[in-house]
Amino acid sequence: MADTTALLAALDYSFADRDLLRRALTHRSHSAQHNERLEFLGDSVLNFVVAALLFERFPDMDEGDLSRLRANLVKQSALADIAQHLHLSRYLRLGEGELKSGGFRRPSILSDALEALFGAVYLDGGFEAAHHVIARQYQPLVANINPVTLGKDPKTRLQELLQARRRELPVYTVISTQGAAHDQLFEVECRIERPEIAVTASGTSRRAAEQGAAELAIEALTRLEPDAPPKSGKGGSRGARGRRAAQLSLPVAVIQETK
Repeated sequence: MADTTALLAALDYSFADRDLLRRALTHRSHSAQHNERLEFLGDSVLNFVVAALLFERFPDMDEGDLSRLRANLVKQSALADIAQHLHLSRYLRLGEGELKSGGFRRPSILSDALEALFGAVYLDGGFEAAHHVIARQYQPLVANINPVTLGKDPKTRLQELLQARRRELPVYTVISTQGAAHDQLFEVECRIERPEIAVTASGTSRRAAEQGAAELAIEALTRLEPDAPPKSGKGGSRGARGRRAAQLSLPVAVIQETK
């Protein structure tokens, strides 16, 4: 197993039983002593800790909205993002087939390993240790949650932001595709006409690259126009709708051509 010093420092935890750490990082493709049972345990601990963090952060929010926020914080993509921030892929123990197919980048494998890691901490140090490790990763996210936008993907948020300002919708264009069919890396550009913004992002799927580019576009737009009011006027609105329809056809055609 790779040197896990940096990982443990990021978690702010040291294992008494190193075998638990090893198992948490072991995929079923590697050996019979894999992390699936730890993943099951970690999932339950994670849900409880995140629920408690949200309960404290939003004292007036009802159960339905709390459940919605929690579901978005513990879903696969959110866990995979945290795993990537921890560089968890460096420490995974995968079978030869998964290594060749790029399994160390697969969101499902990363998210499962992170949950297994939480489960391993719980078994090794108890609930307080697990709470500390999970809260360390999640408190910055919970502190900056916008309940209105959480649960909406970046492409949807960018579209709503532009529509509120009566602007043309963004154009997504596949710039390049690299790698074999089973291990491709897509580079996508997101372009906005007003204000002129063009950003690119990469991902292991076209959709992931588009979402990443949309997120960068939101950040750029917010910096350029932090408090821009919506445009008014019927004529401008109709013109914008006409231009939107024309632009939307382009990324669809590009997307189909890359398959």
